[in-house]
Amino acid sequence: MTGLVLKLSPKERVLINGAVIENGDRRSRLAIMTPDAHILRLRDAIHPEEAKTPVRRVCYALQLVLSGDSDPDDVYLSLLRQIEELSQVFTDGDSRAVLTEASTAIIATQHYRAMKALKSLFPREDRLMAVGAP
Repeated sequence: MTGLVLKLSPKERVLINGAVIENGDRRSRLAIMTPDAHILRLRDAIHPEEAKTPVRRVCYALQLVLSGDSDPDDVYLSLLRQIEELSQVFTDGDSRAVLTEASTAIIATQHYRAMKALKSLFPREDRLMAVGAP
């Protein structure tokens, strides 16, 4: 088993078990052999003040799991409940498929996959928020 392989761009930063690691001047690959390591690409990170919309709040909660700041078991039901709430707003087929993928990923404890899927809803959420704004 090869573990998780991270392909890093030059100067890209990644958080691994609480330590920020910065890549050098060339592309590189890291093989993470520890199965339950907490890993978050900093380019994927959402700052707390950016988590102001429903989808971004779920992504931020997933990010806290990935960084090791939240226990997956403690937030499991909350994450699934939040995705269910999103399904009341995102009713089109494409969005439903994304929400199903995110739920499936959470159930399988694949939190990065869930976050990545939900991030694809950002443009749709932005459009919905713009329509609802005064």
